[in-house]
Amino acid sequence: MYILDSSAFIHDFHTTEQTATIPLVREELEDESAYRYDAMEGSGMHIHIPNEDTTEKVRRAAKESGDLDVLSDTDIRLVAASFELDGTLVTDDYAMQNVAEKLNVEVEVIAREGIDEQRHWHYQCQGCGREFDEQKDRCPICGSELARKNPS
Repeated sequence: MYILDSSAFIHDFHTTEQTATIPLVREELEDESAYRYDAMEGSGMHIHIPNEDTTEKVRRAAKESGDLDVLSDTDIRLVAASFELDGTLVTDDYAMQNVAEKLNVEVEVIAREGIDEQRHWHYQCQGCGREFDEQKDRCPICGSELARKNPS
């Protein structure tokens, strides 16, 4: 089963396999992509609402990987739905791909290349330059903001 992100509707993704998505995806769509969602829902696409335990598990995984601050509630719930339904997540979002991989959820990309490796982000203070493994609101040393930094 394919679990569809908004990019699947925007790029007119086609499959003969069963499909599913979550209601929040419909709110992100406009014009033709919204009509595609409605048509697929009318022709049998499963609308799934993931449970809160799974959603919280995805949030924890996203926090561990450093992707939580760039994922929307819709993104988190899509990964949770893919996890619960043991489906393949269809998305072009790199942060969603990273978290999905951390949870052993299969991913299929549409318009872009997929990720090559899972990343665990680091955070660097914009003031003193110190690096941290976990995201914090402010640097505990100098109080400046932290920025997400590629670990490579």
